[in-house]
Amino acid sequence: MARQSKRFREIAKLLEANKVYSLKDAIAMLKKCPPVKFDQSIDIALQMGVDPRKSDQQLRGTVSLPNGTGKSITILVLAKGDKVKEALDAGAEYAGNDELIEKINNGWTGFDAVIATPDMMRDVGKLGKVLGPRGLMPTPKAGTVTNDVAKAIQEVKAGKIEFKPDRHGVVSNAVGKLSFSEEALQQNILALAQAIQKAKPAAAKGQYVKSVTLSSTMGPGLKIDARDLDMS
Repeated sequence: MARQSKRFREIAKLLEANKVYSLKDAIAMLKKCPPVKFDQSIDIALQMGVDPRKSDQQLRGTVSLPNGTGKSITILVLAKGDKVKEALDAGAEYAGNDELIEKINNGWTGFDAVIATPDMMRDVGKLGKVLGPRGLMPTPKAGTVTNDVAKAIQEVKAGKIEFKPDRHGVVSNAVGKLSFSEEALQQNILALAQAIQKAKPAAAKGQYVKSVTLSSTMGPGLKIDARDLDMS
């Protein structure tokens, strides 16, 4: 049996078995955990009562976190002509077309978000096997297929994120950094929760949110009462 680290044992002493925390108490508990040498991400995972395999239960949307994600986002824009310069001037780290598409097809994934102009989507569609599994495929609904690349770049840099469930019905997103104030984290989490609630599919029946877990990169996963997020 693997021996538990000293840090893990210290964390275990702070926790109560099977406790369901309020949002405020969960954030405070994660901040109490022994520190590490980097600023940990705070992640939320919601087990949704939807079946992603059914077309009438699709759950997907975007939300701008009021306090950003705390993460430096590397943006790739696939565009042609003047839109390439527009993208670079607006803060995109990479912008172009055929050469970048070839690099991606060869396995390059040195970016966190992809924005594309509509005239590039036929070529972008060929990148589905690379971008799809990483959740980076541009879509009009997410605002990442657009001719207004400057606006899209600004929104992503400011903390706009996309949410959707995985094949098990779990929505997982980073909602800030451990160094954020408790108030800032609460605001980000509630903004995401409200967006997910607003995007509830009409065909979703029964309990919409089955469970909520809040965690930090190197910390425990804490169960949150979904009612504390004004969700049902």
